[in-house]
Amino acid sequence: MRAVLQRVLESSVTVEGKIVGQIGHGWLVLLGIKKGDDRDTAKWLAEKCVTLRAFCDAAGKMNLSVNDVQGSMLIVSQFTLYGDCIRGRRPGFDQAEEPVAANELYEFFCEQVAALGVPVARGIFRADMKVALINDGPVTLIVER
Repeated sequence: MRAVLQRVLESSVTVEGKIVGQIGHGWLVLLGIKKGDDRDTAKWLAEKCVTLRAFCDAAGKMNLSVNDVQGSMLIVSQFTLYGDCIRGRRPGFDQAEEPVAANELYEFFCEQVAALGVPVARGIFRADMKVALINDGPVTLIVER
């Protein structure tokens, strides 16, 4: 499982012209799920994302978590994070989990984040989404297990 975390001042997801998920300060999480991932992996990754200290304290040091700053997380499924671009000109997606299992783990990940006290907004699984964001920093991190 792979999460690309972008620290944002605000972010939103639009599907068919309607905003379906929106947050203020927090993390935009692009979440990729690969074959073999399970609930233990999702639980570990959710805790890591929630507790990662990458928000600035009063001294300007990245020393606070998303919970510490009372931020939110906009979580967007993104199977293309497992696109293999080594051969040829077109990415292959053999490593990405099948849609039914991936959706189950995506939903479980979102539930785990919410259970840890972080407000969660979501994209729509398998939809054609337009993601807007205002980066903060910018700070972008990749967390993987």
